[in-house]
Amino acid sequence: MSKKMLALALKFLVLGFLFWFLSRGIDFAEAGRRLAAIDPLMLAGAAGVMLVQICVGGQRWRLVLSAIGAKISIFKAIQLFYIGVFFSQALPSSVGGDAVRMFKVYKLGMELRNAINGVLLERAVTVVALVALIDVTLQWFLPRVDEATAALMLPAVVLVTVGCIVGLAFLMFLDRLPSSLRRWRLVRGLGNLGIDARKVFLVPGHLVKVLFWGILTHINMAFIVLILALGLELNVTLLDCLTLVPPVMLIMTVPISIGGWGVRETAMVTFFGLIGVSGEGALALSVVFGLIGIAVAIPGGIVWLMSRDKGE
Repeated sequence: MSKKMLALALKFLVLGFLFWFLSRGIDFAEAGRRLAAIDPLMLAGAAGVMLVQICVGGQRWRLVLSAIGAKISIFKAIQLFYIGVFFSQALPSSVGGDAVRMFKVYKLGMELRNAINGVLLERAVTVVALVALIDVTLQWFLPRVDEATAALMLPAVVLVTVGCIVGLAFLMFLDRLPSSLRRWRLVRGLGNLGIDARKVFLVPGHLVKVLFWGILTHINMAFIVLILALGLELNVTLLDCLTLVPPVMLIMTVPISIGGWGVRETAMVTFFGLIGVSGEGALALSVVFGLIGIAVAIPGGIVWLMSRDKGE
């Protein structure tokens, strides 16, 4: 068995295990009934905001590219970002769309360094924005949970914040690796990534712009979940979603499942359970969120088919 097939088989095993784990404490039939009863207007509204999210993502990526000296039009950035969203849903890995974006923008004539670093740093921006949003909203969210949960959440958030700062600092100093290692192409590439990271995160004009669009990304995602939660008649607020959805999105990027399925459901049930949402309600919320994501991503495949190069 090839390594790719083995990795895919392991992801299916993880997916099966996670849903088996969920089934031990959740009535899947009840979750299905909740899902079938969702308000269709709320469903349509969530889909509309998710389409807006694609435009936000394209603009965020364009600004990161601009910060490192690579230019791309807003139309082309949104188009390629949408194609990437489609492939993130169509491929087994949730980060597969990133590779497609790198390839497509490179084919447009962009330097390979900028094509790769632009996507990697755009991902880094979303993580930094995610942590910043959690840090800001946590002080208002903690009164929503019991003292024992709050005592666990506070140090966990501090740890994640410190980890983010340390990771970002390490990223920006990758070009300071020992000169004896620079004969390796990978090390030189990491050095270029460190240089470009400083252009994004240490230039105030660039930092303010990319963080604004990064934070807007997570606000939009939280708003989508809120709309769906209201459609399912769940007792959640925008503040709850602003605090709980970002870590769910972060956990989903861990490539241990198929398209984040199973991982997202487990995270949703766990985090929303902190504020009293039933397991069935949280599961229905996660599933409908995933299905909306697929539905909105499908037209991205049509965009790709219409814009692909010969033989692509």
